[in-house]
Amino acid sequence: MSLGLLGKKIGMTRLFDQQAGIMIPVTVIDVSGNTILQSKTPESDGYTAVQVGYGDRKEQRVTKPALGIAKKAGCAPKHFIQEFRVENGVELPAVHPGMETFTEGQWVDVIGESKGRGFQGVYKRYNFGGLKQTHGSMMHRRTGAIGCRSTPGRVWKNQKMPGHMGTTRTTVQNLKIVAVRKEDGVILVSGAVPGSNGHYVTVRPAKKKSA
Repeated sequence: MSLGLLGKKIGMTRLFDQQAGIMIPVTVIDVSGNTILQSKTPESDGYTAVQVGYGDRKEQRVTKPALGIAKKAGCAPKHFIQEFRVENGVELPAVHPGMETFTEGQWVDVIGESKGRGFQGVYKRYNFGGLKQTHGSMMHRRTGAIGCRSTPGRVWKNQKMPGHMGTTRTTVQNLKIVAVRKEDGVILVSGAVPGSNGHYVTVRPAKKKSA
């Protein structure tokens, strides 16, 4: 069984591969302090899963049910909580294995919330090509026609329009774990991951690529 890890994005740096003679951009993710809060079983919940928490919070800032779960687990209330499904019949661990979950060279997916970009037009939001840029044209970065009079006679649902951009759940797949530094409580993942520095992320085994 390979559980996922919850962590916080610290920032980006780079490592040098002496043998290949290349520079590898990596993202540093703090994954220390993953704690198992609950174990879900088919008898009690109808499915098998492990509820993991990360990041301590003050007791007065959480609800009473969340506080009760934390006290039952013998830990402080957690800021970021997520469940990881486990195959039926697999023995559920009492303590999270931590960074032992992943090894160097393993492929993972990183899930987070993308950066907020505010209200944006279709140029930036959807990479539209825009209208004429020539002299006399009064519309350059506009959407263009979004419907017609007789057919369809209305604006279709999901029409791409200006609006709020960012702050959506984003998954970056097939990133390689370049280094696991247990003494620092961090893992170094190749490439960029969603969110700003300090945002919470989920690291899980890659679904479309194996080691």
